[in-house]
Amino acid sequence: MVLAADAVDLARAQTAFSLAFHICFAVFGVGMPWLLIYTEGRWVRTGDETWLALTKKWSRAFAVLFAVGAVSGTVLSFEFGLLWPAFMSKYGSALGLSFSLEGFAFFTEAIFVGMYLYGWKRLSPRAHWLTLWPIAISGTLSTLFIITVNAWMNVPRGITEVNGKVVAAEPFAPFLSPGTPPQVVHMLLAALMCTGGAVSSIYAVGMLRGRRDAYHQRGLRIGLAVVLVCAPLQLIVGDWAARIAGANQPFKLAAMEGLYHTRSHAPLTLGGFYDDKSGEVRYGLEIPGLLSLMEGFSTDHVITGLDAAPPDERPNGLLVHGSFATMVGFGSALIGLSALTGAAVVRRRRRGEKTLLPTGRPWLFAAAATGPASALSMMAGWEVTEGGRQPWIVGGHMRVHDAVTGADGVAPMFAGSLVLYLGLAGALILILRRMATGGPAVAEIRSGRPAAGVHRTAVHGAGQASPARPGRTTDSDSPSIPKPRPEPAAVEPAAVEPAVEPPVELPVEPPVAGRRRTGGGPEGSRGSAHPGETTGTGSDGTTGFGGRGED
Repeated sequence: MVLAADAVDLARAQTAFSLAFHICFAVFGVGMPWLLIYTEGRWVRTGDETWLALTKKWSRAFAVLFAVGAVSGTVLSFEFGLLWPAFMSKYGSALGLSFSLEGFAFFTEAIFVGMYLYGWKRLSPRAHWLTLWPIAISGTLSTLFIITVNAWMNVPRGITEVNGKVVAAEPFAPFLSPGTPPQVVHMLLAALMCTGGAVSSIYAVGMLRGRRDAYHQRGLRIGLAVVLVCAPLQLIVGDWAARIAGANQPFKLAAMEGLYHTRSHAPLTLGGFYDDKSGEVRYGLEIPGLLSLMEGFSTDHVITGLDAAPPDERPNGLLVHGSFATMVGFGSALIGLSALTGAAVVRRRRRGEKTLLPTGRPWLFAAAATGPASALSMMAGWEVTEGGRQPWIVGGHMRVHDAVTGADGVAPMFAGSLVLYLGLAGALILILRRMATGGPAVAEIRSGRPAAGVHRTAVHGAGQASPARPGRTTDSDSPSIPKPRPEPAAVEPAAVEPAVEPPVELPVEPPVAGRRRTGGGPEGSRGSAHPGETTGTGSDGTTGFGGRGED
């Protein structure tokens, strides 16, 4: 049944908005655990407080993003059944295994996220680090299983239809689609790029504001390394995905390249705007014969154009080509930055410089742009994937307007979703803004001990510092390291200047070498502060984090 255009458009708009909102958080569920594995692993091996500071800060941000992603993903799962009932009813048997496996992977991830967040004081350092591996693996698999569904919708395989009804479906049909391998790899790389880009952007902005300590430098190096290593790999995987699209979705490829006429010696057009009336790309840069050469390794290779499809089966060339140009543009910029950074690192290494990564202001501005560039490139790529399949919800089998719900209430549902997502976005901004407290004090990073005047607390609710156990440091000092602090070295007795009135010399008794000053409390307790240390409740409950910053 063909419904009014407004119902179809509302359902499509709601689904598109929900997917766009959710994907921004799903990428961190894939990429952030792998970064935490690296930073916490370095802390476990070295005991360096800087790695601990990075790990705790990122783990808190990951927990918030994971919670928001869980809520938006739950809403999205309901939308499939409420907005597209005909699609789920007809093809649910083919997609059921992928959705079920995704559910198992998500709940596995959620269980270990709870163990990780609440295990700082309850697990040994190595056991706590090991809980990150199930989180990273299950988060990656969760994305993989969902991408198989989308790949099958683009290039369906493994089903048998008789008179419009599915009479047989392979349980592993989504995994059999030719589009599954390149889409899965493409998305995993995109998730890592978005995560690394966000991290590098945050710490680059912090360094631009004058925070050039080891904490910010390491955060910048880790994030920038991830995004710049993955960017060239995306070029290879993107070419692979384009070949699969050309072989199985020729009209999608034609819309991506803005090619209207079927021809050999087809040009590759960079940028520009596709004109649907004339079938030409305006203001674009054409490279003659390159598209045929890239697709068929010969300029004589024939590329199918949009003219081979009936008018009602053509994708929106303006939207798809524009999104494809945006994705390629940002991706090319990241690849260029990767090449320049690699050349700068090699040159500095040959010169014997200690700092290999350039951190001048132009470089930091470029690093700060990697986060938005990665995110926009990913969003544009998803528009290419979905828009290039239109007007089909299942390529060649079911159209979008045949799958949408016929029930009333789509508009109120859309309005409710908007309110929910705006509320989530507002809460997320407020929480992350309160977490943006800068880095640890420089003296603390260098010595592993708190600097004078820096408050350190345990993370026990709203500003409540927990008492320490004898022989064990508090959660704020080292949440899971059961090792004692280094003993202060013996010092020579220093003469105290005489008071002005009266001029009496004050005797000073030298401290006993090797003994900790605990104010009479038991060894290892926090009866009083160590020299140069104060206790109290910090504003954010983090380890040694100073005043509020912006990164």
